[in-house]
Amino acid sequence: MEKNILLLGSRKGLILFERRNGDWKFRTLSHAGAAVSYAMIDPRHGTLWCCLDHGHWGAKLQRSDDLGATWQEVDAPKYPEGAVLGATFPGVEPVEPDSKPRPATLKYLWVAQPGNPDQPHRLYLGTEPGGLFYSENGNGQFTLVESLWNHPTRMTSWFGGGRDNPGIHSILIDPRDSRRIWVAISCAGVFETADGGQTWEPRNRGMTNDYLPDPNVEVGHDPHLVAQCRKNPNVMWQQNHCGIFRTVDGARNWTQISGKGGPAHFGFAIAADPEDENTAWVVPAQSDQVRAAYNQAVCVCRTEDGGRNWITLRKGLPQSQCYDITLRHALDYHASTLVFGTTTGNVYYSHDRGDHWQCLGNNFPPIYSVRLG
Repeated sequence: MEKNILLLGSRKGLILFERRNGDWKFRTLSHAGAAVSYAMIDPRHGTLWCCLDHGHWGAKLQRSDDLGATWQEVDAPKYPEGAVLGATFPGVEPVEPDSKPRPATLKYLWVAQPGNPDQPHRLYLGTEPGGLFYSENGNGQFTLVESLWNHPTRMTSWFGGGRDNPGIHSILIDPRDSRRIWVAISCAGVFETADGGQTWEPRNRGMTNDYLPDPNVEVGHDPHLVAQCRKNPNVMWQQNHCGIFRTVDGARNWTQISGKGGPAHFGFAIAADPEDENTAWVVPAQSDQVRAAYNQAVCVCRTEDGGRNWITLRKGLPQSQCYDITLRHALDYHASTLVFGTTTGNVYYSHDRGDHWQCLGNNFPPIYSVRLG
């Protein structure tokens, strides 16, 4: 079944398009002027969730039950009294001996993830500074998952990847078992619980991090995004700061699958085919040092054999003087439709899995998230 709503979370609001007769038509603009870090439609009951970053006024959470016609503010999660921040870099003591602990406060809402159908009102939020929260009633009252927050590695080995603090940006729930959850933290790595959040284990074997003193360290990796094949949830794909990785055993072991010689290597976004465990897409950037379109040409790379080979897709995409970058949540796929947006305000879509592309527009604000719903 097609998803006919397109949500663009942008620097200047939430832009909603609707597909009519195969074409995307503008529908609404919500929260004009405010940065939307992430937005998604809950497939269980159609609620539209919007994570906002008001800068000076902080992170806010809004919900709509009528596709953005009206909105209700929901109390954003709060870190409990006594929660303190951890390390600023691996191996660095989090607090100077004579200083006071720095209290943890909500800085950013990275992602919202609905629970499985057997938990019809559970909603997870991944936040900076590295907290995982959940709500059971659909109207707020979020609780910090303290077992993850109190993991012994957080105070020594979690740190901010390009931001001041760690951030949880990927939350994957096993569709077969709601007690089994994976989260990805920048920077720390992937963690898994198999008992509903009572205990957590790092799942980073096979990962390499070339800018740390020990590139094979258990905790301290920088996943930019982790995506999952819903048909076979043990297959996951990771666009990491240091390349592209894949697991076929539920993140117990990772294998690097970056394209030899590029362009499929460095980037932020990755999308997995929910029905085909061997297919995924990335939007490459040049490198960590040059965060712009690969060779100044916009392209998307697709693998259909589990990462052994990557096909570069360019038809309909600009191929010169391009400086676009696609952020971690700004790529989505469903039922042959692929959409991505860039920080230079360009949005492109394909209805044939990336073989051919069309431009939705060139004058959008910087795009932070793209979701089909």
